[in-house]
Amino acid sequence: MDAKDKEILHILQQYGRISLSELANRVNLSDTPCVRRVKKLEQEGIIASYNAVLNDKKIGLNVLVYAFVKLKANTEDFGQQFEQAMFELDNIIECCTISGSHDYLLKIVAASLEDYELFVKKSLGNVNTIAAIESTVVLKQTFSKNTLPLK
Repeated sequence: MDAKDKEILHILQQYGRISLSELANRVNLSDTPCVRRVKKLEQEGIIASYNAVLNDKKIGLNVLVYAFVKLKANTEDFGQQFEQAMFELDNIIECCTISGSHDYLLKIVAASLEDYELFVKKSLGNVNTIAAIESTVVLKQTFSKNTLPLK
């Protein structure tokens, strides 16, 4: 990946709907070489997908929670069961294996604190591999970046 590829990626991270013609113009390439570079970046998996970033508040998801989860046993089987269960719960938008006193960190969205409480009691709390859940409610998100640094 050279500097031109990084320039293309930088622009695509900010303007995912940009036309290939406009992208080529911005990176000072003709259309064909630019298209080739983008296709190569896609094939190599560097460009994983193209998505719309939604405003959570505008669609009624007003609560953001980070939940630390400890499993009953830190085994491969429990981990796989847990990860599959988390993937199936729509409110969980990120699931990370972590080090330290907990096994996983979950990023969870909900409409309200009451909805989060119901989610924990009816969904998350019923996952049989979980020993403990510790939640941290975000009071204010100061910023969230959707772009990765390309240095």
